Amino acid sequence: MTFRNLLILIAGLMAILVLTLLAFRLPVADSLGLLAEGAFGDKFGVHRTIVKATPLLLVALGLILSWRAGMFNVGGDGQLLCGAMASASAYAIFHDLSPPLLQALILVSGILGGAAFALIPAALYARRGVNVVIGTILLNFVAIALMRWAVRGPLQEPSGAIPQSEPLAKAVLFTRLDPQSDLHVGVILPFLFALALYVWLSFTVSGFRLRLVGSNPNAARVARIDVSRTQALALVFSGAFCGLAGAVEYLGVSGYLFDGFSPNFGFLAIPVALLGGLHPIGVLASGVYFGALMAGSKRLEALGAAPSALVFVMQGVGVLGYVALQWVTRPRTREADTA
Repeated sequence: MTFRNLLILIAGLMAILVLTLLAFRLPVADSLGLLAEGAFGDKFGVHRTIVKATPLLLVALGLILSWRAGMFNVGGDGQLLCGAMASASAYAIFHDLSPPLLQALILVSGILGGAAFALIPAALYARRGVNVVIGTILLNFVAIALMRWAVRGPLQEPSGAIPQSEPLAKAVLFTRLDPQSDLHVGVILPFLFALALYVWLSFTVSGFRLRLVGSNPNAARVARIDVSRTQALALVFSGAFCGLAGAVEYLGVSGYLFDGFSPNFGFLAIPVALLGGLHPIGVLASGVYFGALMAGSKRLEALGAAPSALVFVMQGVGVLGYVALQWVTRPRTREADTA
């Protein structure tokens, strides 16, 4: 993504925000001021924005990986929940390990949990031709049911009085970068993985193969690339990113599992990925933008200036805008090809 495209993306996101505020009949200048104050007005706002953006960014990076391979993974929420459950299971079994080793084990367990759950629709697609969108979206409900069962069954806290898992020991939680806020060391991970994913997709042979499979599977077959295997692996690694998001949220923010552990991070990450142009660097911009909306909208809501649905409306408008843009530009591309 060029600097020019990044500026266009930021301008488009701001235009969507202004149009949404107008649709809610809110004073644009005052509302933008409140949003900015809630998201960036002080260090607490900035920290809240970054923490809110972290799981969105990790899931969105996973979506990039699968969507660029032509596998439209909409099961990020379920994969995140399974990653979180695998992380909590690792803590329940190996809680006597030293904190650094236990942290690493929890992260790896989250990655494997998300990947294992994504393996189900990947196998169904590769072996039986089951539509990936249908397979992944339906498995979200399975994961939600598993979470409800887990926090009332095998992972419930020892007293059995509350439907939640045993809280993590303080020494196992991610180190706070600021003791006065929730900012933790895990917020660095999305930026590192975004850079690594950008380099891999843009400058490696295997990354080119994945992009070729997604853009032109027939050409990939002619080049003797195993399309089904590549797509299935892309979906599994996408689930790994989503599972990592669950583990990071578990280690860095909540410290325990409960009903409603994920406020639809998997679904909210879809517009983040789309508006970021399915590009790792673009996703960083859109992810921080939506993190700021989630943090700043609390300021609007607290002052009674806007309903809590504002962020969801903005995300929906963003997706519609992306689809409209694709529809408008597609005929021009065809005309250019025939010229």
